[in-house]
Amino acid sequence: MSKRPSFKRWFRLSLFALLLLLLVALAVWRGDILRAALDPQVPFQTYTPPAAPDYAKSSAWALRNASTPGSGDASVFFLHSTTFDGGKEWNGPIGDAKADAYLEQIVLPNFAAPFAIAGNVSAPLYRQGSLYSRLTLREDAREARAFAYGDVEDAFEHWLALHPDGPIVLAGVEQGAELLARLLRDRVARDAALKERLVAAYMIDAMVPKDAIALPICSNREDSGCLLAWSMVDEGTTGVVSRRQRRALFWDDKGRLVESGDRPIICVNPVSGADDMLKTDPRRHLGAANAAGLEWGVRPAFIDRAVAAQCRDGFLRNTPLKSESFREQRAWTDRRKAKPYNLFYADIMADVQARLSAWHNKKDTAFRP
Repeated sequence: MSKRPSFKRWFRLSLFALLLLLLVALAVWRGDILRAALDPQVPFQTYTPPAAPDYAKSSAWALRNASTPGSGDASVFFLHSTTFDGGKEWNGPIGDAKADAYLEQIVLPNFAAPFAIAGNVSAPLYRQGSLYSRLTLREDAREARAFAYGDVEDAFEHWLALHPDGPIVLAGVEQGAELLARLLRDRVARDAALKERLVAAYMIDAMVPKDAIALPICSNREDSGCLLAWSMVDEGTTGVVSRRQRRALFWDDKGRLVESGDRPIICVNPVSGADDMLKTDPRRHLGAANAAGLEWGVRPAFIDRAVAAQCRDGFLRNTPLKSESFREQRAWTDRRKAKPYNLFYADIMADVQARLSAWHNKKDTAFRP
């Protein structure tokens, strides 16, 4: 006759089963748990935002007229992507150490630096909507994202006062691109003098409706004064497109973020500089780079002739890079921010340089007797 299991053995088995159940639950609901931990748990209407930045001070700028040897004569206004996770705040305070470190080590080297070939680069700090505000479609989150625009507009006016003439390039990534889209629609497109000065506006990692901004979309690399936007999706991935479409928001006439619905989206291929649906051969790809951690002015090593790209259904479908330096081994929060590398670093450099030349040629033609 077999012995009945002892109490200790039953206890161990029960404890093991409970731990196994907890691990399974954590695996299934990990994202929801981490997302909930970032929720400020206070309505935005009763929330007290952090102190406003003073754009007359250098402390309100991540970059201020930063230049590199041999750069062009344009002035570049760059809006960074989301760097603040959330928690107690709907909007990130100026000077948050963790957010600033991510900005300086990841975002600026990968996404602001390619534009330095066109001229001096300025990048304001602003009370950005937290990462949490981009993980939910709640009205509180939309208001937090809209709140950030006030800082962007103030920074832009201050920057314009310091750069009253000459060619300008405007660029933004992810949240920065979303805010730039509103700045272009509400400020630039309505100002004839600014439109004449505009070399190009780049909205990277953003879904921007074609009919949202009264400025032309770049149709080829010889165009200037036009818009470029793209939202990248690795070829072969599933579910990403539908999720982005469900969460896509854009500004209405009252400055509110509303669903974009099925409005056609701008997609300009950064390899060709065109808004067509032709697939670019990898041999045309000028270079991807992981520039994380590089100091300003240090050019990264490029991996070229490696990425095929095609605008299809409003998204830029690209072949992924399998190199170790382009694998995302990051925390859950960081994986929901802009990528820590730039697949089209050298292509953007070539594009902005070509458009600056086109802008000058257009001005020379206009003044030629």
